[in-house]
Amino acid sequence: MTEQPVESGQHVVSEDSGDSDDSTVRTEAARYGPEFPVWHRPAPRVVVKADLLPAISILSFVSLFGMAVGWLWSRLAPAQLVIIGEAGKLFQVRGESLHRFHDLVLFVLLGLGAGIVTGAGVWMLRERRGPVVMLAAVIGSAVAAWLAAQVGVSWAEARYMVTGAPKVGDVVAVAPRLESLWAVIAWPLGTAMAYGLAAAWNGHDDLGRRLG
Repeated sequence: MTEQPVESGQHVVSEDSGDSDDSTVRTEAARYGPEFPVWHRPAPRVVVKADLLPAISILSFVSLFGMAVGWLWSRLAPAQLVIIGEAGKLFQVRGESLHRFHDLVLFVLLGLGAGIVTGAGVWMLRERRGPVVMLAAVIGSAVAAWLAAQVGVSWAEARYMVTGAPKVGDVVAVAPRLESLWAVIAWPLGTAMAYGLAAAWNGHDDLGRRLG
Protein backbone atom coordinates (compact mmCIF):
# COMPACT_ATOMS: atom_id res chain seq x y z
CA MET A 1 0.00 0.00 0.00
CA THR A 2 1.46 3.29 -1.03
CA GLU A 3 1.85 5.96 1.53
CA GLN A 4 -0.32 9.05 1.09
CA PRO A 5 1.16 12.49 1.65
CA VAL A 6 -0.01 14.22 4.75
CA GLU A 7 -1.00 17.83 4.46
CA SER A 8 0.20 20.27 7.06
CA GLY A 9 -2.25 20.79 9.92
CA GLN A 10 -3.76 17.26 9.71
CA HIS A 11 -3.49 14.83 12.56
CA VAL A 12 -2.97 11.15 11.64
CA VAL A 13 -3.45 8.51 14.30
CA SER A 14 -2.66 4.86 13.74
CA GLU A 15 -5.00 2.13 14.91
CA ASP A 16 -2.57 1.09 17.65
CA SER A 17 -1.81 4.61 18.90
CA GLY A 18 -4.65 4.71 21.48
CA ASP A 19 -6.59 7.95 21.09
CA SER A 20 -7.92 7.57 24.62
CA ASP A 21 -4.50 8.07 26.14
CA ASP A 22 -4.49 11.20 28.32
CA SER A 23 -0.96 12.19 27.33
CA THR A 24 -1.92 12.30 23.66
CA VAL A 25 -4.98 14.37 24.44
CA ARG A 26 -2.99 16.87 26.45
CA THR A 27 -0.34 17.09 23.73
CA GLU A 28 -2.89 17.79 21.03
CA ALA A 29 -4.81 20.21 23.23
CA ALA A 30 -1.64 22.19 23.87
CA ARG A 31 -0.77 22.11 20.15
CA TYR A 32 -4.09 23.19 18.73
CA GLY A 33 -5.25 25.39 21.64
CA PRO A 34 -8.86 26.56 21.84
CA GLU A 35 -9.72 25.02 18.43
CA PHE A 36 -9.15 21.51 19.75
CA PRO A 37 -12.51 19.72 20.32
CA VAL A 38 -13.86 20.36 23.79
CA TRP A 39 -14.77 16.72 24.34
CA HIS A 40 -11.11 15.73 23.93
CA ARG A 41 -9.82 18.15 26.56
CA PRO A 42 -9.13 16.78 30.05
CA ALA A 43 -11.57 18.16 32.60
CA PRO A 44 -9.94 20.47 35.17
CA ARG A 45 -9.64 18.91 38.59
CA VAL A 46 -10.67 20.53 41.85
CA VAL A 47 -7.56 21.33 43.88
CA VAL A 48 -8.15 20.47 47.53
CA LYS A 49 -4.94 19.59 49.30
CA ALA A 50 -2.93 22.54 48.02
CA ASP A 51 -5.72 24.99 48.93
CA LEU A 52 -6.38 23.80 52.48
CA LEU A 53 -3.77 25.95 54.21
CA PRO A 54 -4.62 29.12 52.23
CA ALA A 55 -8.31 28.44 52.87
CA ILE A 56 -7.73 28.31 56.63
CA SER A 57 -5.81 31.58 56.44
CA ILE A 58 -8.62 33.23 54.49
CA LEU A 59 -11.23 31.96 56.94
CA SER A 60 -9.30 33.34 59.90
CA PHE A 61 -8.65 36.72 58.32
CA VAL A 62 -12.24 37.23 57.22
CA SER A 63 -13.48 36.25 60.68
CA LEU A 64 -11.36 38.91 62.37
CA PHE A 65 -12.71 41.50 59.94
CA GLY A 66 -16.03 41.15 61.76
CA MET A 67 -14.72 43.18 64.68
CA ALA A 68 -14.28 46.22 62.43
CA VAL A 69 -17.83 45.91 61.10
CA GLY A 70 -19.17 45.48 64.63
CA TRP A 71 -17.42 48.64 65.78
CA LEU A 72 -18.72 50.56 62.78
CA TRP A 73 -22.28 49.42 63.47
CA SER A 74 -22.02 50.44 67.13
CA ARG A 75 -21.08 53.96 65.99
CA LEU A 76 -23.69 54.36 63.28
CA ALA A 77 -26.71 52.59 64.79
CA PRO A 78 -29.14 55.08 66.38
CA ALA A 79 -30.17 54.73 70.01
CA GLN A 80 -33.75 54.90 71.29
CA LEU A 81 -34.86 57.73 73.56
CA VAL A 82 -37.08 56.68 76.45
CA ILE A 83 -38.67 58.48 79.40
CA ILE A 84 -38.23 57.17 82.90
CA GLY A 85 -41.61 56.60 84.57
CA GLU A 86 -42.82 55.50 87.96
CA ALA A 87 -41.28 52.33 89.40
CA GLY A 88 -38.57 52.40 86.75
CA LYS A 89 -40.91 51.86 83.82
CA LEU A 90 -39.70 53.01 80.43
CA PHE A 91 -41.91 54.94 78.02
CA GLN A 92 -40.70 55.35 74.47
CA VAL A 93 -40.73 58.72 72.81
CA ARG A 94 -42.98 58.83 69.76
CA GLY A 95 -41.15 57.68 66.63
CA GLU A 96 -38.15 56.32 68.51
CA SER A 97 -39.36 52.72 68.18
CA LEU A 98 -38.49 52.88 64.46
CA HIS A 99 -34.84 52.79 65.43
CA ARG A 100 -35.25 49.11 66.27
CA PHE A 101 -35.84 48.52 62.57
CA HIS A 102 -33.12 50.96 61.56
CA ASP A 103 -30.54 49.13 63.67
CA LEU A 104 -31.42 45.80 62.04
CA VAL A 105 -31.41 47.16 58.49
CA LEU A 106 -28.12 48.95 59.05
CA PHE A 107 -26.49 45.72 60.20
CA VAL A 108 -27.84 43.87 57.15
CA LEU A 109 -26.57 46.54 54.76
CA LEU A 110 -23.15 46.57 56.37
CA GLY A 111 -23.07 42.79 56.13
CA LEU A 112 -24.01 42.79 52.45
CA GLY A 113 -21.39 45.42 51.68
CA ALA A 114 -18.72 43.53 53.61
CA GLY A 115 -19.76 40.32 51.85
CA ILE A 116 -19.38 41.85 48.39
CA VAL A 117 -15.95 43.19 49.33
CA THR A 118 -14.98 39.81 50.77
CA GLY A 119 -16.09 37.87 47.70
CA ALA A 120 -14.36 40.27 45.32
CA GLY A 121 -11.18 40.31 47.39
CA VAL A 122 -10.95 36.52 47.59
CA TRP A 123 -11.65 36.26 43.85
CA MET A 124 -8.57 38.40 43.20
CA LEU A 125 -6.44 35.57 44.60
CA ARG A 126 -6.21 34.09 41.13
CA GLU A 127 -3.84 31.27 41.99
CA ARG A 128 -6.29 29.96 44.61
CA ARG A 129 -9.60 30.18 42.79
CA GLY A 130 -11.92 27.27 43.36
CA PRO A 131 -14.67 25.82 45.56
CA VAL A 132 -12.35 25.21 48.53
CA VAL A 133 -11.40 28.86 48.89
CA MET A 134 -14.98 29.98 48.20
CA LEU A 135 -16.30 27.72 50.95
CA ALA A 136 -13.68 29.04 53.36
CA ALA A 137 -14.65 32.62 52.53
CA VAL A 138 -18.36 31.93 53.10
CA ILE A 139 -17.75 30.18 56.43
CA GLY A 140 -15.39 32.94 57.50
CA SER A 141 -18.04 35.50 56.58
CA ALA A 142 -20.61 33.72 58.73
CA VAL A 143 -18.24 33.69 61.70
CA ALA A 144 -17.39 37.35 61.07
CA ALA A 145 -21.07 38.32 61.00
CA TRP A 146 -21.73 36.52 64.29
CA LEU A 147 -18.67 38.19 65.84
CA ALA A 148 -19.79 41.59 64.54
CA ALA A 149 -23.21 41.13 66.14
CA GLN A 150 -21.72 40.18 69.50
CA VAL A 151 -19.06 42.86 69.80
CA GLY A 152 -21.24 45.49 68.12
CA VAL A 153 -24.01 45.16 70.71
CA SER A 154 -21.47 45.13 73.55
CA TRP A 155 -19.71 48.28 72.32
CA ALA A 156 -23.05 50.01 71.79
CA GLU A 157 -24.13 49.22 75.36
CA ALA A 158 -20.84 50.57 76.68
CA ARG A 159 -21.26 53.72 74.63
CA TYR A 160 -24.77 54.47 75.88
CA MET A 161 -24.26 53.31 79.45
CA VAL A 162 -26.37 55.33 81.89
CA THR A 163 -24.29 56.71 84.75
CA GLY A 164 -26.05 57.45 87.99
CA ALA A 165 -29.66 56.86 88.98
CA PRO A 166 -32.10 58.49 86.56
CA LYS A 167 -35.08 60.33 87.99
CA VAL A 168 -38.71 60.13 86.98
CA GLY A 169 -39.25 62.14 83.82
CA ASP A 170 -35.64 61.96 82.66
CA VAL A 171 -34.99 61.14 79.02
CA VAL A 172 -32.25 58.57 78.50
CA ALA A 173 -30.84 56.82 75.45
CA VAL A 174 -31.17 53.04 75.22
CA ALA A 175 -28.34 51.34 73.36
CA PRO A 176 -29.15 49.93 69.90
CA ARG A 177 -29.70 46.19 69.69
CA LEU A 178 -30.42 43.54 67.11
CA GLU A 179 -33.92 42.12 67.28
CA SER A 180 -33.08 39.06 65.15
CA LEU A 181 -29.88 37.11 64.64
CA TRP A 182 -31.04 36.19 61.15
CA ALA A 183 -29.26 39.35 60.08
CA VAL A 184 -25.95 37.47 60.22
CA ILE A 185 -26.76 35.65 56.96
CA ALA A 186 -26.34 38.86 54.97
CA TRP A 187 -22.54 38.75 55.06
CA PRO A 188 -22.01 35.14 53.86
CA LEU A 189 -24.81 35.64 51.33
CA GLY A 190 -23.05 38.67 49.89
CA THR A 191 -19.76 36.76 49.75
CA ALA A 192 -21.31 33.80 47.93
CA MET A 193 -23.12 36.07 45.47
CA ALA A 194 -20.03 38.14 44.64
CA TYR A 195 -17.78 35.10 44.19
CA GLY A 196 -20.43 33.16 42.27
CA LEU A 197 -21.14 36.02 39.88
CA ALA A 198 -17.42 36.47 39.25
CA ALA A 199 -17.05 32.75 38.52
CA ALA A 200 -20.04 32.76 36.17
CA TRP A 201 -18.74 35.83 34.35
CA ASN A 202 -15.27 34.29 34.03
CA GLY A 203 -16.46 31.44 31.82
CA HIS A 204 -13.30 29.31 32.06
CA ASP A 205 -13.41 25.70 33.22
CA ASP A 206 -10.56 26.35 35.65
CA LEU A 207 -11.85 29.85 36.59
CA GLY A 208 -8.72 31.39 35.08
CA ARG A 209 -6.62 29.81 37.80
CA ARG A 210 -3.66 29.42 35.45
CA LEU A 211 -1.15 32.21 35.74
CA GLY A 212 0.70 33.90 32.98
